[in-house]
Amino acid sequence: MTYSIIGSGLIGTAIARQFSRAGLDIRIANRRGADSLGDLARELGPHLRPVRLAEALAADMVFLALPYDAIGEATGEVTDWQGRIVIDATNAINFPAFDLGGLPSTDIVAGSLKGARLVKAFNTLPAALLAKDPAEASGRRVLFVSGNDDIANAQVAGLIQKLGFAPIMLGKVAEGGRLQQFGGPLVAQNFIKA
Repeated sequence: MTYSIIGSGLIGTAIARQFSRAGLDIRIANRRGADSLGDLARELGPHLRPVRLAEALAADMVFLALPYDAIGEATGEVTDWQGRIVIDATNAINFPAFDLGGLPSTDIVAGSLKGARLVKAFNTLPAALLAKDPAEASGRRVLFVSGNDDIANAQVAGLIQKLGFAPIMLGKVAEGGRLQQFGGPLVAQNFIKA
């Protein structure tokens, strides 16, 4: 299984730190190019590999860790995801500018990524908490998972466990995705599971 992150801001960097901490290999790309990620790669070591966007988009599991309104531009060259898993770690934070038509933001993202098995995860914790060791107070920090493909949800939950977090399944996007969406009750909450 290959993993990649699209975006090297606070969330993308926090996810990269967790992969490095767990000893798992991951690729990372941003719009400035692989050369701009040299300092991060030196800091996190051999498990993080900066790549061009096209290579990151070809991974088996791709994290979207970029501004919500940049998703189309970043993923536009992929015409069919062919069942690969895309993890939506974005938040549509500017609701007046983003007309969501009453839909969860993840449904809109899924609709633009033909053939992707989209899972909402890694978006509820602030970046500073997401980057920290997931072990806390005799438990593990919680990450929520929702998506319309049960097998993809389970695979993402398994990855969350490998990274040291405690996954909590919220069901389909219509059921649990709204709880994770920006402005929902689970955003910015630091839950610990014993």
